[in-house]
Amino acid sequence: MTAEPPVGDGLIVVDKPAGWTSHDVVGRARRLCRTRKIGHAGTLDPMATGVLVLGVNRGTKLLTFLVGHDKGYAATVRLGQATLTDDAEGETTSTAEAGHLTQGQIAEAVAALTGPLEQVPSAVSAIKVDGRRSYARVRGGEQVTLAARPVTVSRFTVLRRRAEQLPDGTSVVDLDVEVEVSSGTYVRALARDLGSSLGVGGHLTALRRTRVGDLGLEHAVTLDQLDPEHGPGPAAYLVDLASAARAALPVRELTEPEARALGYGQRIPAEQPGRAGPVAAIGPDGRLVAVLDESRGQARAHVVLAPADGG
Repeated sequence: MTAEPPVGDGLIVVDKPAGWTSHDVVGRARRLCRTRKIGHAGTLDPMATGVLVLGVNRGTKLLTFLVGHDKGYAATVRLGQATLTDDAEGETTSTAEAGHLTQGQIAEAVAALTGPLEQVPSAVSAIKVDGRRSYARVRGGEQVTLAARPVTVSRFTVLRRRAEQLPDGTSVVDLDVEVEVSSGTYVRALARDLGSSLGVGGHLTALRRTRVGDLGLEHAVTLDQLDPEHGPGPAAYLVDLASAARAALPVRELTEPEARALGYGQRIPAEQPGRAGPVAAIGPDGRLVAVLDESRGQARAHVVLAPADGG
């Protein structure tokens, strides 16, 4: 039996299945890639599906620069029911008639939740409160109120409205939506706040992440495709470091002396002094040499990925 080729350094974009935690996906990928050095760029709730970006081996060093990227989602919001977790996995805390809501009322409420916002995260979240995860405190019976934080909802579009009826006869409204949001935005909290502003309560019944930065569903593969027993195996889907960095960051093309200097841990003159955000520094051989900070006159490396000796 031919051994699977070793998996190198880079990113793999997984289409996370429903019911799996992000940690579950990382564990499966570690076994399939035969390396412990795998992490992810942003947790998805178990009920959510879609884009989960995994860093493999030295690709884990890129994850910190991806976590802060804007993200896109397709979701379904139910108006007329609120839940403890702001999604379908939590127990219902209130129910109200929502069938009377007009298109205009919904559009006005959606517009008010578009743009820069101060959002209170869902209490059942991974945010730590005095050293313990908020969700652990809530599930332990505690009342948790998290501080509001600035987020940006750059797009909030209602694609379709559907009238539904609960078993008790209550009329609720399901909205299929698309949102584009800054890092740290909770789509569950958007659903909660939309329902609250309309006076009927709301929660999320479905969530699919469609992109992280420029890495979208078109780049994503299933766990079965990563399994050599069902597909070509993980090496076939690995996005190499340079390609991953080009897709995610502004790029600076280096000269050979610049690449060598960075490889030795030295600083080089900034190409665009004052440039905000990380910059991918690509060597003449096409390799990703480093991720740079060019906010000052001398560019310094956040991280070096191609040592001067070529290792």
